[in-house]
Amino acid sequence: MVIIKADKYLEILAKLDLFKGFSRHDLKAMLDASGYEVKKYEKEQIVHLQNEVCRSMDIILEGRVAVQKIDEEGNVLTISVFSAPEIIGAHLTFSTHNFYPMTVIAESKVVILRLSRELIIEMGQSDPDFMAALLQVISDRIMILADKIKTISHNTIREQITAFLVYEYHLQKSHVIKLNYSKKELAERLGVQRTSLSRELNKMRRDGLLDYDARTVTLKDAAFFSDC
Repeated sequence: MVIIKADKYLEILAKLDLFKGFSRHDLKAMLDASGYEVKKYEKEQIVHLQNEVCRSMDIILEGRVAVQKIDEEGNVLTISVFSAPEIIGAHLTFSTHNFYPMTVIAESKVVILRLSRELIIEMGQSDPDFMAALLQVISDRIMILADKIKTISHNTIREQITAFLVYEYHLQKSHVIKLNYSKKELAERLGVQRTSLSRELNKMRRDGLLDYDARTVTLKDAAFFSDC
């Protein structure tokens, strides 16, 4: 883990809704005055351990991280993946129970900016739009978690796959769902074995529900999008 300078990432930060009310000069001055941290992690390094106290809000400047849960049998369930310039820990920073419920792992080389509670409060006082945008980020994260819980609560693998595809259909607004990860990564997201996922996808293809290749899934059955 290496501490590096934040100046080169000001352009990235300035494009985020959180900081649209700050000039680059004011943003740099506020960061410099408040003792920010910018840290770099190598692939597969732990960014935050489960049950670690959350003391800051993290902004991913480069790379991507995965929020993972490992069960008693050693199976890995990937709850969410966040990429630059997304934010993690926003909903925990001001919580009375500010412990990371799961482990955060670097899926690639990652650079993260950490903003302390005190700096977040200062920015909110300086710019109400910052606080409004932050509340939106927190609300969106809660909805993502609720959707994930709903997905993994389904009993069968087919139900889990269907719930995932319906969610992605609404998100991508296309019958051709683009997968930005491998079948192994998708299996981890759904909390199932890769072989079980492949077997069920083959059954769904034979049943005429969908077709797929390495990077896309094409929905063929109206049941996937009948509620649109």
